[in-house]
Amino acid sequence: MTLGKSGGHVLPLQPMSLKIEWPALDPRFPIGPYASAGNIAAAERIHAVATLAELPSHLRDAVAGLDDDQLDTPYREGGWTLRQVVHHVADSHMNAFIRVRRALTEDWPAVSPYDEKAWALLVDSATAPVGLSLDLVEGLHARWVRLLESLTADEWERGFKHAKMGPMTVEAATLLYAWHSRHHVAHITHLRKKRGW
Repeated sequence: MTLGKSGGHVLPLQPMSLKIEWPALDPRFPIGPYASAGNIAAAERIHAVATLAELPSHLRDAVAGLDDDQLDTPYREGGWTLRQVVHHVADSHMNAFIRVRRALTEDWPAVSPYDEKAWALLVDSATAPVGLSLDLVEGLHARWVRLLESLTADEWERGFKHAKMGPMTVEAATLLYAWHSRHHVAHITHLRKKRGW
């Protein structure tokens, strides 16, 4: 391949030295921070429900074969251990499921946040076998997905008032927890890849 002519001579294409710089992966947000959607398309909602349906198997696969020392490794410096991440998913998604159920049976109920950092330090989060939360998440998500798949257009627009995040529809909460599912599975899989586990 040539660039052009100079004095009747063809100049050869010189190799270019391209330096592409990729942004460093933020270990806190391996799939990026959550960005709330404006108008939510039906396809996004369907994809979010499918993500919630797939989480139990993805989470189980993410920790498959890890021993206790590996499970007790923080996914990043100053972060939770992989064990705490798994138990956090169960804690967080139990809270979300209850909020959705309240939204569907009450008129925009007020919901309180919980101290997820303090919960992660409780003895069960810090030491219990991950299988307990994997089994819990499996049953929880089976019920949650069954409920979401039954909703009418009006029910998707019902919601709750979160003390910190403000009003949130069932639809918005579904997208948030689909992201949350991928977010925490990625904490585990990225550490495994980094450590060669």
